[in-house]
Amino acid sequence: MANEVVLLGFWPSPFVARVKIALAEKGVQYEYKEEEDLKNKSSLLLQMNPIHKKVPVLIHNGKPLSESLIVVQYIDEVWKDGPPLLPSDPYLRSQALFWADFVDKKIYPVGWKVWTTKAEEQDAAKKEFLENTGLLEEELNDKPFFGGENLGFVDVVLIPIYSWLPVYEKFANFSLLVERPKFIEWAKRCMEKESVSKSLPDQQKLNDFKL
Repeated sequence: MANEVVLLGFWPSPFVARVKIALAEKGVQYEYKEEEDLKNKSSLLLQMNPIHKKVPVLIHNGKPLSESLIVVQYIDEVWKDGPPLLPSDPYLRSQALFWADFVDKKIYPVGWKVWTTKAEEQDAAKKEFLENTGLLEEELNDKPFFGGENLGFVDVVLIPIYSWLPVYEKFANFSLLVERPKFIEWAKRCMEKESVSKSLPDQQKLNDFKL
């Protein structure tokens, strides 16, 4: 059977970046189609994700998948040749899924508030963001990656936020390198991997885009 893979995305999206990293880790060849204007969504996107109408959408042999956590898990289960992203042990797997869910609920939404709010609301968001990244540092502990010795599911889910850090820091006037050095060390280890560095949007381009 043909193995046709298409990814619908938007270049600044950290959720699209997750899928790109997972595909790169597995060595999957795919066609990328950029959504040029999310206010005027393509007919293909609306057809392939009629419920949420959002990127990313992975189309595998004509069958669409949406929601980035689900898509990354699908990639891990379908393409076995590359390194596994989720542990085979049921408990360790459940823990990886727990922390990925934590990232989606406590990191990305709070990070958004850090640079889109002002005054007291922004201060509260910055405080929460630092608290939550501190919890991630504790979970990382002395491991090089959340997946252990190798890049894992949580790493893939979390690392796209690295591109957005300069935006957060500029708008909220703080330095994550100062506040959470272990987090930044982890991010730089991830960036040494080609699957990550070539999948994330350039920090300066993203900063210019948001300004």
